[in-house]
Amino acid sequence: MKRKTKIILSISVFFATGLVFFLGMYVDSRIRLNSEKSITISNKNSIQSGMIDFAPFWKTWSILDEKYIFSASTTDQQKVYGAIKGLAESTGDPYTTFFPPSDAKIFEGDIAGKFSGVGMEIGIRDNILTVISPLKGTPAEKAGIRAGDKIYKIDSTFTSKLSADEAVKLIRGVEGTKVALTIIRADIKEPLIISVTRGTIEVPNIETEKRADGIFIIRLFSFSENSPTLFRNALRDFVAWSNEKQGNDKLILDLRGNPGGYLEAAVSMASWFLPAGDVIVREDYGIRGAGPIHRSLGYDIFNKNLKFVILVDGGSASASEILAGALSEQGVAKLVGDKTFGKGTVQEMVPVTDNTFLKVTIARWLTPNGNSISNGGITPEFLVKRTQADYDKKIDPQQDKAISVLNNWK
Repeated sequence: MKRKTKIILSISVFFATGLVFFLGMYVDSRIRLNSEKSITISNKNSIQSGMIDFAPFWKTWSILDEKYIFSASTTDQQKVYGAIKGLAESTGDPYTTFFPPSDAKIFEGDIAGKFSGVGMEIGIRDNILTVISPLKGTPAEKAGIRAGDKIYKIDSTFTSKLSADEAVKLIRGVEGTKVALTIIRADIKEPLIISVTRGTIEVPNIETEKRADGIFIIRLFSFSENSPTLFRNALRDFVAWSNEKQGNDKLILDLRGNPGGYLEAAVSMASWFLPAGDVIVREDYGIRGAGPIHRSLGYDIFNKNLKFVILVDGGSASASEILAGALSEQGVAKLVGDKTFGKGTVQEMVPVTDNTFLKVTIARWLTPNGNSISNGGITPEFLVKRTQADYDKKIDPQQDKAISVLNNWK
C-alpha cells in the first residue's frame, strides 16, 4: 500500500491536468461480508446475510417489475447499482459514495485531467451543498463565487436532495458552456444567480510577496504532489531575503481558500518548523481504534525568533487544517482569520467489481492535541471576518490583522 496515495479533500469540481483531489486512495478488493451465503432469486445472483431480513427488498423489486410504468427502461443491473447507492447513503456520510460504471469512468477521467469545470471545491456542510473554495484564477473565482456560499440550485435543479458527487456531475460540462448557480450568501439577503462559463482549469500552486514593511507572504493554493518542493523554495527565498535585510523574520502563510490535497505535502511542510518526532496529525478509526500518527520529519530550520502567522478561512480544508492545526497547537504559529471548513475525514477507494467502486470514510483526522478537525473545523486565535462589503471595497481585514499581530508579536 503506497502512503503517497492518501489524499485528503472533499469533492472537486475542477479538473487540472495531473492534479486530482480525491480522498484516501487505498485499493483492497478482497473485502467480503461475514456469514454470507449466495442465493438466486428470479435468476438474480445476490448476497444475503443470515441475520438480515431481505424480504422487503425483494418485495419492492417485484412491485417495481409488476407495476412501475417504465419498468422496461430500467435493467436489473441498474436496480442493483441503485440499491448499493442507497446502502452507501444510509450511512448519512456525504463522502461515502458508490460509483457505478458511468460515474467510475468520469472519475478516472478526472484523474487524467480530461474534463473541464468551473474551478471550485464543494462539500456538504450542515446538510447543505457548500462551496469550500473557488480556486485562484478559475472561472468560479472570476464569476464571484466565494468560500462558504450555499448552492441552492444548479441551473433548474434544487440541490437539497443531491449528494456532492451528484452536484459535481451537474456542474461539470463542456468547456465554453455555462452553468447557472443560485447562491445563498450569509451577508446578502437575496439569493444570487451567478453564471459561470466552464473552462479547463490550471491551478496556480504558490505565490510569494516581499513587502516593504519586512513581512514575507507565502500564498499556497493547494497541496499537490509538487507543493513541498515549491514550498521549500519559497522558504529558501524567505531565509535569503531575511538575511539580506538583516533579520526580517516575519512570515505569513496564507491558506485561505486552500481546499487541501496530499497528506504527505502537509507533513513535509510542517516538518520545516518542527523537531523530528513532533506530532502533526493522528488518524482515528473510531470503534476500530487508533490509526497511524504522522510525525515531523525534523527539517526544523527556524529558531525561536521566527514570527509566524497562518491565515485561514472557511475555504481552508483538510490538508490546510492539518497544517494550520499542527503548527498552532505545537506553538509555532498563530492563526488569524475565520473558522476553517472542518473537512477532517479519510476516504478509501474500494473496488466492488471490475468497473465499479465504493468511496468509504474509514478514519478522521485529529490534531496533535486530539481535537477532531471534523468537529466544527479550527477556530483561529484571532477571529476576523471578511464580508462581501470588504471584497467589494477590495480591502482585507484578515491580512491587516495578521500584519498587526506580527508587528506586535509577544
